[in-house]
Amino acid sequence: MMRSRNLFVAAGVGLAVLGGCQSAPPKPEEMARTSLQTAPADLQLICANAAAGTAKVDSSKVLPTSSRQLDAASYSVDLDAGGRKFNCIVDNNGSVKSVQPVA
Repeated sequence: MMRSRNLFVAAGVGLAVLGGCQSAPPKPEEMARTSLQTAPADLQLICANAAAGTAKVDSSKVLPTSSRQLDAASYSVDLDAGGRKFNCIVDNNGSVKSVQPVA
């Protein structure tokens, strides 16, 4: 009985040592994902609808694949419209500035 208790204590000490070797997770402001501002969902959907018209496909076939903020007032949204790639520029007010096919 004493031996199993010693093994339990030894295992606990080993786990404590291993736990101390882990580094702390990065702060949110230091993570790569937070360093790039993505377009809000409503602006991505506006671009998807605009690309559907340009591509002449049903809007359910258009999916935003990525987005990024260009400046304080506009975003660029990359889209897949049934296998064809498009880029949309939209401003904060939801006005589509351009929809262009991507080669």
